[in-house]
Amino acid sequence: MRTNELILYKDMEEGELLQDMTFLMENYNNEYYNEDDMKSLLYSTIGDLTELSVSHGFEGNLWHTYLTYLMVSHENAYSTSCEIVGPVEGSINIAALHDFKIFKELFDYDFQNLGEVLGEDGLAMIRDYKGVNGHGQVFNERIRDRICDLAKALDGTKCAEEFKEKVTQFYKEFGVGKLGLHKAFRIEHTEEGARIVPITKIAHVHLDDLVGYEMAKKKLIDNTEAFVMGRKSNNCLLFGDAGTGKSSSIKAILNQYYDQGLRMIEVYKHQFQDLNDVIAQIKNRNYKFIIYMDDLSFEEFEIEYKYLKAVIEGGLEKKPDNVLIYATSNRRHLIRETFKDKEDRDEELHTNDTVQEKLSLVARFGVTIYFGRPQKREFQEIVCQLAKRNNLNLTEEELLAEANKWELSHGGMSGRTAQQFIDYLAGKEA
Repeated sequence: MRTNELILYKDMEEGELLQDMTFLMENYNNEYYNEDDMKSLLYSTIGDLTELSVSHGFEGNLWHTYLTYLMVSHENAYSTSCEIVGPVEGSINIAALHDFKIFKELFDYDFQNLGEVLGEDGLAMIRDYKGVNGHGQVFNERIRDRICDLAKALDGTKCAEEFKEKVTQFYKEFGVGKLGLHKAFRIEHTEEGARIVPITKIAHVHLDDLVGYEMAKKKLIDNTEAFVMGRKSNNCLLFGDAGTGKSSSIKAILNQYYDQGLRMIEVYKHQFQDLNDVIAQIKNRNYKFIIYMDDLSFEEFEIEYKYLKAVIEGGLEKKPDNVLIYATSNRRHLIRETFKDKEDRDEELHTNDTVQEKLSLVARFGVTIYFGRPQKREFQEIVCQLAKRNNLNLTEEELLAEANKWELSHGGMSGRTAQQFIDYLAGKEA
């Protein structure tokens, strides 16, 4: 099998399994090799394939699914050119077709003779594997299904050109690699630098699920739509009272625009020194990235905000057009100020410099959106809407009476308090 002739799809993650299997395909009947050693390698390879499939949630023909996983995970000159935009022109297509011919040969390989010589039991299992619980640790069910569905579609292709067309269409619809297949990411600091790690389980909240704050949501939507469409847009700060839906709104934005190429990377303030490294990894990709900072605020002694200021606006390198920063905070000015600040300013010769130093971070967010605590009538409306969605068997009078008692002892009126109250009632009725 011509895997050594691959041009673009080389040095693939999990590629050792492919090397072992193709070695077996080429040498299972070779008298030079001990038959017991070949059998041992076969069952070791089947074991590795099964372990990979369990961790990723794969089902069906595991050989086909594994090959598909390699192609949709590998970021190379062709796959990253096709993400979002689909088929591309140029000589790169010659190299891609060459590689897809080899993958097509691997897909079409008949394991019958190999099975007769080395043993059929394991091969029968991987031809029609039944999963354990519908998803794995690496991929959620949505991503797993896309890969398995593509594997089935590729199995039915009649030629390498059709094979290439289906893979390319996948790149256009769902992207390639971890940045294409996943919605959200976090940062891990390693000895080699910042590593972008997928978040496999995120809240499936949608904007329609958030009751109230229509003007605030529209402002957020308008800015995000402009960003996704490639128009001028701004970094965005959502500030206001706790529990009013700031973080939920940003999560909902991700779910709404993911299929248009929006991705989100969550960064904590102790990781701000890694921001330049993170941006360097994503600036040339065809996706739009929101770097998300939740509950952002700084004490007087914390200087991490200086890194953030430089990244947003002020450093020599221009921030890429495919990157925006969205942050939430309970503080309007982000950096804590005290009465002592005023005393210190009175003693300083240049008091305005101190003020500007602390306000300059907020000034770098072109859009600021206020989420205030709801008034009583708004709070009651949120409660009624959530109760209706959960089909609670209470009259409106009973519902609101209980809601008033709940909010008095659970932090006051907010969207979060309303949701917790509804969850409490739904739990009692279950």
